[in-house]
Amino acid sequence: MIYTVTLNPSIDYIVEVDELKLGELNRMKRDLKLPGGKGINVSRILNQLGAQNTAIGFLGGFTGHYIDDKLKQDQIATDFVFISDDTRINVKLKHGDETEINGLGPAISTEEADQLVNKLSVLKQGDVLVLSGSVPPSLGGNFYERLIAVCEEKGAEFVIDTTGKALLEALPHGPLLVKPNHHELSELFETEINSREELIAHGRKLLELGAKHVLISMAGDGALLVTKDEVYHANVPKGQVKNSVGAGDSMIGGFVGTLVLSNDALEAFRTGVASGSATAFSDDLADRAKIDELLPQVTITRL
Repeated sequence: MIYTVTLNPSIDYIVEVDELKLGELNRMKRDLKLPGGKGINVSRILNQLGAQNTAIGFLGGFTGHYIDDKLKQDQIATDFVFISDDTRINVKLKHGDETEINGLGPAISTEEADQLVNKLSVLKQGDVLVLSGSVPPSLGGNFYERLIAVCEEKGAEFVIDTTGKALLEALPHGPLLVKPNHHELSELFETEINSREELIAHGRKLLELGAKHVLISMAGDGALLVTKDEVYHANVPKGQVKNSVGAGDSMIGGFVGTLVLSNDALEAFRTGVASGSATAFSDDLADRAKIDELLPQVTITRL
């Protein structure tokens, strides 16, 4: 079983206008409401790939129930902790460019946090826990450490998709996968990275610090997979970019779901790149048909 954790989910309210006029009345061209949050995005891609998973995290209020209902309608298993505060709404305003206004998120009590940790008692050897996104301030700075400790106790694997101190602290525990992009690697190691060779060198540093697989996304230049034995490059399929939200999460979902189903890291890499690209070329997250359409376009090269 794969479990995804989203500590600060949202309703993503996507609003499109022809032209944004500040201080005046603007009328929508169209709008869309989606369950949002990095772990939830991973669950939605896993579901498209037929990889059994359960979405967990914190939900609250009418917005939280909306997200839970939408996931269940898509036949995604959920086991959220329902909290007293409301789940946030993030506004994605498309007007040629895209402007994002993200909600603050709820305050989470100690008792609610403990409930989530206790839910992980079901973990067992062979399970994978996907930890995605930032940790709300009310949970304190070491909440991911608590969840990783349960993984270690139960013999489960974990994936972590976060940045900065939280990522560095997770590395000694041996994450199955980390997925920094070019800029995140630069910030993590406090250095300027100017070439693919430098990206690979810093990817290997992440392996030395404990990661088992390192995915590095390079936007239009494709992606790298760094393992203890080899380094691989994948090209980017051709298509019109429509959506900047969730492509990285889709890459993780494609990689983890395929790795769990096939135990083939290269096929997981191929599916991860196809899934991320399919989301970038879609109005919402990718569906299975779009992923399958792009898979033949992804070429893997050993460097």
